[in-house]
This record gives sequence, structure tokens and C-alpha cells, in this order.
Amino acid sequence: MSDIVDRINDIHREVGSRTVPSGEARTVVLRRTYDAAVEDVWDACTDPERISRWFLPVSGDLRLGGQYQLEGNAGGEILRCEPPELLKVSWLFGENPGFSEVQVRLTPEADERTVFELEHVAVVPPEMWDRFGPGAVGVGWDLGLLGLGLYLEGNMIDDLSAWQTTDEARAFMTRSSEAWGVAYRASGAPADQVAAAVSATTEGYAPEPPANT
Repeated sequence: MSDIVDRINDIHREVGSRTVPSGEARTVVLRRTYDAAVEDVWDACTDPERISRWFLPVSGDLRLGGQYQLEGNAGGEILRCEPPELLKVSWLFGENPGFSEVQVRLTPEADERTVFELEHVAVVPPEMWDRFGPGAVGVGWDLGLLGLGLYLEGNMIDDLSAWQTTDEARAFMTRSSEAWGVAYRASGAPADQVAAAVSATTEGYAPEPPANT
């Protein structure tokens, strides 16, 4: 798995905004191509047992209109389900989650390859966006897309919690934070604001280990 950090380059990232009924929402888009048939990618993203292998355990009534809950993370309603191409869910976490939705679109390509596109749209408190920018959710999604890719290859990380404390994981998350800074700057954000957000996001996900005494 020595090439894990370089997999940051497999993902295309975009940052934007959109008006929704509850206000002005921030958007992040991730796009990556997997060497797997669209039916396999769809099944990996919708079958509870398979989801638990590369992402998190999930429970609930996993059908259109049903409710789902990821262990220790977000939950919500399944808003659209159009196999094997489109899945849209509300993505709610905490006591006052506000508006937050995630949509996954799969597009088949030749030679059993699949373009995976994820869009996360959320009304974010200004103080949180000003501090962290898109990396607050972007780094987490980068980790998710990494996990899905390794799983589809049959090359999973055995203990994700343990791996996230390694130098390799810290390097991946640092590179991810920087990549979201590039996308943030491309969206028109000022350079100083981007630099501060990248610094805060990197510190949040991949803090420097304590010095040996």
C-alpha cells in the first residue's frame, strides 16, 4: 500500500455554493473513476454488509423513503434511489444538523470502469466555514473514496482506526487538506483565507504527534 498517499491525485475536487430553501449552501464535489463495473460499485455503496467493510456499519430501513444510520456518524432519509446510477440521502449529524444532503451518481464507462461522483450540499455555520473551509468534510470524503477504491481492488486496510494514527495516514490527510485548499482557491476564495483553512483542517485531522521527552 505504499502508493496510498499518491491516490490523492485520483480525485477531482470542486467547491461551490447553491441556494436552497433554508439559505445559502456550500457544495463540495468529488469525482473519481474506479476499475469496476457500475453494478459492483452500486452494490458496494448500497448493500449494508459491504458498506461496513469499507466505510461504517449502517442500520435502518434501507429503501426509498426509509431511514438509515451510520454507526457514530450521520443518518437521515433515503431521498432518491435509482439503481445503479443515483443515490441521494439527507446527511444529518448532531442535535441541530440543519440542511445537509449527499448525492452519489455513477456513470458506466468502457472496459467495466465507473465514474463515481459525490456531491455534498450543506448550510454550514459561517464561523465553521470561515475556520475550516471545505476540508472539514472534504478530507473525510477523500478517506471514504480511498476506502472504497481499496475495497473494490481487494486490498483493504485491515484496521482503519489503527491505520489513521500512522505516518502514512497523516501524510494522506495532510495532502488531502492541501488539495481541498487548491479547490477552495479555484472557487475564488482569498489566498489568506485558504491558507488559514488548510492549516486548521490539517491540525484537526492530522495533528503533529507529541514530541518525545
